[in-house]
Amino acid sequence: MQDIKKVEIIIDTFHIQDALNILDQVKVSGYTVIKDTSGKGDRGISCSDLECDFTSSYIMTVCTNEKQLNTLIELIKPLLQKVGGVCLLTDAKWVIH
Repeated sequence: MQDIKKVEIIIDTFHIQDALNILDQVKVSGYTVIKDTSGKGDRGISCSDLECDFTSSYIMTVCTNEKQLNTLIELIKPLLQKVGGVCLLTDAKWVIH
């Protein structure tokens, strides 16, 4: 197993490509995107129905070293400050197969 940092980003669907461009720039090994997620946060309810204010997308990826993680944080933070969203970091283990 390899120690990694699991990175989870929840961002407005309209800005998903900006976040993915940052992941590509940082050269993360891959990511998973789940579109049209729903939930409730400090901005109220978020869902994909027409009655809701906006929809969100969920991105999950991993960083395999501190330099990559620090660069990702440095680049994603200004985007989240501008458009809103959440970035969560968790210690995890990657099962190498």
